[in-house]
Amino acid sequence: MRHLLLAFLLLFSAGHALAAADYEREQKWAGEIKDAIVVGDPVYLEQKNGHKFLTIYTEAPEAKNAVVLVHGMGVHPDWGLIGQLRQQLVQQGYTTLSVQMPVLAADAKPEAYAAVLPEADERLQAALDFLKTKGYARPAVVSHSMGTRMTDHFLAAHPDAPVQAWVAIGNSLAFQGAGKVHFPILDLYGQNDLPAVLQTAKARAAAIRHHAGSRQVAVPRADHFFTGQDAVLLRTVTEFLDKYGRASKR
Repeated sequence: MRHLLLAFLLLFSAGHALAAADYEREQKWAGEIKDAIVVGDPVYLEQKNGHKFLTIYTEAPEAKNAVVLVHGMGVHPDWGLIGQLRQQLVQQGYTTLSVQMPVLAADAKPEAYAAVLPEADERLQAALDFLKTKGYARPAVVSHSMGTRMTDHFLAAHPDAPVQAWVAIGNSLAFQGAGKVHFPILDLYGQNDLPAVLQTAKARAAAIRHHAGSRQVAVPRADHFFTGQDAVLLRTVTEFLDKYGRASKR
């Protein structure tokens, strides 16, 4: 019996090791990113286990509010559309904090990221806490792809989190936290998005149907990464934030 228990514990530990966040990969990116940042400043926040993770903070003068930006699977806070939005939204009057979320090995499947959702929760809470020290009591959130799944997981567990509004881009799952929160949600995706995003569109629309101010928008000709659609992406996000995401710095 003791041998069986030991074998189980070894297998359990091995499984968790395989699913653990890849801090080495994350730190390598951080070293490359922070030296190349032109707009914004690198800020390290800390998890309960002592791990320090990179965020990029960019203050807008006379800001309308702050926005937490949450990137997708296996990338970093200055990558792709999140990297663009973190700079572009500052020009629209929003302070931005782009957060490094947990990453796994490069060949990890999306379902493996379920193991790091609790760690993602910690990072989002740390981001909100940091912005509170800067005077932003209720920031908005803009997330993409896996970052939207992570945000949804956080909000499902923390429905009273101090969030003003949420732009969820390229969400492939029906919302879990939408029924618990009390702020507007923009479900934004591309007409040519990933099959999983398109297949769950009706379920997502139903989840936010009774939220005041919430709506779903499918952008014509846009793919999952809004390739070549930077202007319409920025316009759509900004219009929603200007209407529902404003909360002047206190």
